[in-house]
Amino acid sequence: MQQVLAERILPRRTAVADGLLILFGALFIAALAQVRIPLQPVPITGQTLAVLLVGMALGARRGPLAVLAYLGMGAAGLPFFTGAQSGLTYMAGATGGYLVGFIFAAWLVGWLAERGWDRSLGKTLAAMALGNLVIYAFGVSWLAVLVGGFAGPSGSIALGMMPFLLGDAIKALVAALLLPTAWMMLNEKP
Repeated sequence: MQQVLAERILPRRTAVADGLLILFGALFIAALAQVRIPLQPVPITGQTLAVLLVGMALGARRGPLAVLAYLGMGAAGLPFFTGAQSGLTYMAGATGGYLVGFIFAAWLVGWLAERGWDRSLGKTLAAMALGNLVIYAFGVSWLAVLVGGFAGPSGSIALGMMPFLLGDAIKALVAALLLPTAWMMLNEKP
């Protein structure tokens, strides 16, 4: 296994350092969740970019913990979800599956980063695509329960995936440019 970006920047691992990385990861997700393009039933937000960046930068253990911290703070009433939303009712709505998918996507991209997938453009793009697939699997499945199916113009694929493909491709490209660039700035070779 290789170091993830957070371990390269903060090589001394302590419980306090891990806690701060998790907290900052959660706050970063909350901040980017407020960047949004309102669509119905699920808006396009910066959340997915943040979740995948945090997962890759923190790794397979701390990345999902940052997402869980973000979800916990939002569930507790802090206005951390998109549109400054919060609470369990919001989490059980149309975006609920995506929120759960964030945990598993952060784990997956963190696991891939621990294997060096965050050091080159191609591998980072592939990791981001896989992370997005995980998010879609949870989000679209949950949305199918709410809207009554996967197919057709009112199905969960049409409502919960198709409008987001271009935006997620752009966000994946941004992440694929940021992570390898950060490694190059640290004088690490891909």
